[in-house]
Amino acid sequence: MERQKSIMERQKSMESGLLRKSLSIRERKHPNEDGYLETGLSSKRHKEVKKHHNEDGECCVTTSVCLITFIVVTGSFCVGCGTGYSSVAQHGIVSDLSLSVAEYSMFGSIMTLGGLIGAVFSGKISDVLGRKRTMFLCEAFCATGWLCIALAKDALWLDCGRFLLGIGVGIFSYVIPVYIAEIAPKHVRGSFVFANQLMQNFGLSLFFIIGNFISWRFLSIVGMVPCVLHVVCLFFIPESPRWLAKFGRDKECRASLQQLRGHDVDISQEANAIKDTMDFSQQIGETGFVELFQRRYVFPLIIGVGLMLLQQLSGSAGVIYYASSLYERGGFPSAIGTSVMATIMVPKAMIGTIIVDKMGRRTLLMASCAGMGLFALLLSVSYSLQSFDILPELTPLFTFISVLGYIISYALGMGGLPWIIMAEIFPMNVKVSAGTLVTVTNWACGWIITFTFNILMQWNASGTFLIFSSVSAVSIVFIYFIVPETKGRSLEEIQTLLSNSVH
Repeated sequence: MERQKSIMERQKSMESGLLRKSLSIRERKHPNEDGYLETGLSSKRHKEVKKHHNEDGECCVTTSVCLITFIVVTGSFCVGCGTGYSSVAQHGIVSDLSLSVAEYSMFGSIMTLGGLIGAVFSGKISDVLGRKRTMFLCEAFCATGWLCIALAKDALWLDCGRFLLGIGVGIFSYVIPVYIAEIAPKHVRGSFVFANQLMQNFGLSLFFIIGNFISWRFLSIVGMVPCVLHVVCLFFIPESPRWLAKFGRDKECRASLQQLRGHDVDISQEANAIKDTMDFSQQIGETGFVELFQRRYVFPLIIGVGLMLLQQLSGSAGVIYYASSLYERGGFPSAIGTSVMATIMVPKAMIGTIIVDKMGRRTLLMASCAGMGLFALLLSVSYSLQSFDILPELTPLFTFISVLGYIISYALGMGGLPWIIMAEIFPMNVKVSAGTLVTVTNWACGWIITFTFNILMQWNASGTFLIFSSVSAVSIVFIYFIVPETKGRSLEEIQTLLSNSVH
């Protein structure tokens, strides 16, 4: 007991020291020359370096970090293509292969089951292989899955291809936001990680548009193209500096940081802060699933798991995967509905990317949930009026507005922000186990929703969306009382402050 007490006291002491150091760095907007001379920089060199920082002393966004982020989120584009495929290909696949509703429900949902399997191993794989090589592995699964779908002659091959695609997408869903959060300057980290959601919308929009004009087999071939391009581009990006620091590869960590921040920028302060945090994590040791439920990790765990549960239980996966059938049920032409959705999905995702670091995570999340709840309620009312044959001429219009408004609201906040927050709140020593648990939660709930969605719609379409609306209302309460604001803080500051909040 005395030994455990001394360990806890040492951990608290180190955390306090890291917090003081982190906050002092943040507040030191005008360091004196002596501070720079300690790092080996002359006064003249200091003036040159300051040109590459903004008024708050934060690193400016470089062309290098923008280009690297764009390359990484090409994987998110592949995720969007896979997500949108089941909606636009439904009519063609069911007709050509004579699938039943249950068989196509399995095809649509098995990607989330594959995503669940990928999520189980995502944290460990990215920790062992590194973020960069993990993305190579993801594309191998995705490309193989698309090929199986393109050549499928029956439901078995379709399901195998979709399952492999899901494994790749499941690992992507963890490694992409984590990698971007680890390389982006803190004052734009939210926008950069939100680019993950933006590129998913690009892929989704592309498939919603061209899926109305080409066959489902050729559409799957189109899905392979970004996979190949992504593999080629991945050769030109650096490994995450924080992952390198975790394994004691300090020289490579500094080289990676230098490439990201620019060759004329002094990265010693940021590199030292990362190294201090990694040293602290190493002293604590790698945390497994059992240790993950210690008191000091409970708060970030509740935030991460809670957001993922609420994201999926609000019905988001079902609405996106089966948007065409929702339009058809409401009497609105599905080709027009999906095309309009595709047209506006990218602009509204761009809005989210721009405002996420201005409005903050909490405000945007609550606004997103309010919109989702409102439009889910409107869709519930629309289907209810249809069942009683009341105002039948308004049902198609209500359906169109509701589905469109729901997806716009989702993409502005709940679609991408839970992944941003997941990448921010967990320390390196628990990022593998905690990130895996959070990602598994997301995909497990996603699979349940996508598999049961058509069954629930046959049971009671109005009641289904009333439930989804209620979950969105609960989400607002959860975010208001539980989720902290993380914008403008470094990863080290966020993790240390969350850790101290439970002591």
